[in-house]
Amino acid sequence: MTLTPAAARPARPVETRPALTLVPRPDALPPATVSPAATVAIVGLGYVGLPTALALADAGVHVIGHDVSDLRLGAIRAGEVDLLPADHARLARHAGSELLDLTADPADLGRADAVLVCVPTPVDGHLVPDLSALAAACASVAAHAAAGQTIVLTSTTYVGSTRDLLVAPLAARGLVVGRDVFVAFSPERIDPGVADHLPERTPRVVGGVTPECSRRAAGMLAPTAAAVHVVSSPEAAEMTKLLENTFRAVNIALANEFADVARGFDVDVREVVDAAATKPYGFMAFRPGPGVGGHCIPCDPHYLLWQLRGGAVAAPLTEAAMNSIAARPHAVVERARQVLAENGRPLAGARVLLAGVAYKPGVADVRESPALTILDDLRRAGATVAFTDTMVNRVWTSAGPLDTEPDPAGTPWDLVVTHTLHPGVDHSWLTTPAPGRPLPQVLDAAYALADAPNRHVL
Repeated sequence: MTLTPAAARPARPVETRPALTLVPRPDALPPATVSPAATVAIVGLGYVGLPTALALADAGVHVIGHDVSDLRLGAIRAGEVDLLPADHARLARHAGSELLDLTADPADLGRADAVLVCVPTPVDGHLVPDLSALAAACASVAAHAAAGQTIVLTSTTYVGSTRDLLVAPLAARGLVVGRDVFVAFSPERIDPGVADHLPERTPRVVGGVTPECSRRAAGMLAPTAAAVHVVSSPEAAEMTKLLENTFRAVNIALANEFADVARGFDVDVREVVDAAATKPYGFMAFRPGPGVGGHCIPCDPHYLLWQLRGGAVAAPLTEAAMNSIAARPHAVVERARQVLAENGRPLAGARVLLAGVAYKPGVADVRESPALTILDDLRRAGATVAFTDTMVNRVWTSAGPLDTEPDPAGTPWDLVVTHTLHPGVDHSWLTTPAPGRPLPQVLDAAYALADAPNRHVL
């Protein structure tokens, strides 16, 4: 039985695949640290790659930042990128300096002592993994690899991808992994917009093809992490990332389900979660909401499910959680219909405002945001829709572009749906009456406005 659909995986010569070598525990590995004189190339300068590049530059390492998008490179040079304030300060220090060299030329990767692959791994409209960016990046890295390089894949993907996409093409060039080049997988752990979860404060997992691969990869990543935990193989590290985000998906689906149940009992689910979180063991707090967005939870478990389907292996709990997550934005729209009907207003023709469209507070990222589905569903139901977001100026819906409302308090909305409430933004117009301005009905899908007089929960 194989757990990777053969038709979807790149062909590789079986005879070149190295035998699996168990890696000793981290304390048994000889120490290795990246030298400030070393050059590290980062392939992909998005939400993972750019902060990683800046962390390495802060450690005095020369960084080659490679991205195929000239627009992205221009935005980085201009400082027009979505980063935490600390990373913006780093970018200001290093932009144009000798420590940060930005390039779109893949040939520059051959100058690096180590290469870190940080490209996106989304799913398509049918929830099938889109490996195009990852396969292209790995092919480019393998084509320009130089003897002695350490190559680390960080993008979330299927189990076995490091061997398929890096080890096999390197072997086809005659480069023996563990002797000529050194390959490992180390899943990214980036939480955009959360200063308490900076990469430097977060441990990293590393799984090398050989013990020497693990040692070198751990040394290269040491300046970017609080600690490095070595596992026995790339496959173990790949599956670690899939477990991390599948765990979150399952528990978010459970939190949403409990929110629905709590509404039926007229109980505040936030109070219930906060009370359960007082238990110092056996419980981890997950909060309900309008859905799940970003590059991890809506996508990563589908890489596992896709691979399992190829081997006819069932994962019913994960399947159920992902189905529940996919259905959540549609449930928001159905609840909006109910709230409007209770107030004598049909959804068709109603003026509905979505408060926040970013997938989480504190970021300008709308990738996989439930807000996009909610806007589309509302519009298809005949509502007049708009959004307000201090961090997002425009979104693209199925009907075309939609720009943020600059003065949401100045319009008499039939319903306001809270989706993402950014910190530091004044939302008192939803909770505090003002002369000549009636308070709108609020569907609090973010579970964040307990003091809104006209509040309804999802």
